[in-house]
Amino acid sequence: MLNKVMLSTESRMRGDMQVRFGGRYGKTYCRKAVRRSVPSLRLGRGGNIIALAGVLYASDHVPYLLGKIAEQAPHIRPISFSFRQQASEPSFQHLEVGELTHPALLRYLQERGINIALAKAQCKELHFTHNGKPYFAIGFPNVAGGFEVRNRFFKGCVAPKDISHIRQQGEAREKCLVFEGMMDYLSFLSLRMEKFPSCPSLEAQDYVILNSTSNVDKAIDALHGYERISCLLDNDEAGRKATLAIETALGYRVRDASHLYSEYNDLNDYLCGVKSKQSVHQVQPVKRTVPSRKKGAALGM
Repeated sequence: MLNKVMLSTESRMRGDMQVRFGGRYGKTYCRKAVRRSVPSLRLGRGGNIIALAGVLYASDHVPYLLGKIAEQAPHIRPISFSFRQQASEPSFQHLEVGELTHPALLRYLQERGINIALAKAQCKELHFTHNGKPYFAIGFPNVAGGFEVRNRFFKGCVAPKDISHIRQQGEAREKCLVFEGMMDYLSFLSLRMEKFPSCPSLEAQDYVILNSTSNVDKAIDALHGYERISCLLDNDEAGRKATLAIETALGYRVRDASHLYSEYNDLNDYLCGVKSKQSVHQVQPVKRTVPSRKKGAALGM
């Protein structure tokens, strides 16, 4: 309603520029600006009277623009309104962090082949509400105080999202292994424990977990101090791009170790013996029995 009224009046919107909306052309301008929203007044832009005032007064503050419009047409009494700012609430509320003990979560990890003792040492149990409903999940901490959140039905993050960097105590390590997600990291530890139960050498190196391939730049910053870096990322496009980015940034110190499980999408699939669809499709025409793989046989690194 405000647009139609203002378009039917004459106003001098700013000093040396006069804009005419009245007279016998009033309906024409009203139809173009309000109904068609095509460029008008030779500015090459579409929009309504408030948008026009925004251009003329170089501002996007609506109350200020309404005031300027009212100054030029004092007989107009525009309807007062306000914009209510939507309060943003965190996705996870009433967060409680404790030891990982819930039977359902431990059963889920067991089904993924994860060593329970290792998982309890590395992860937490989270209880929280999400959209007003209570949930519980495995929490994997990152360097910024957030958590990667996982259960059988849900995968998410308690902000802030960041990498996880596991540094061993004592003397600084020269070697670091890089993983894409928490389940890949836990899978590696489980594989080592399975193959070398008496001497898994889990503390011989540090670990960086991306928690998302979008965090690769943060990982590179954390990796600068290491002499030897092995990337065990997923065998997909995102994993290969992340590995390439790390290799490009850090050069000869980086080794791509994903070939050790090249028939599998990731380390957890390798642990569970679930081959990728591509590798299964490739071996299907060959009518032969493939010997069973010894878990962890290729990861004695």
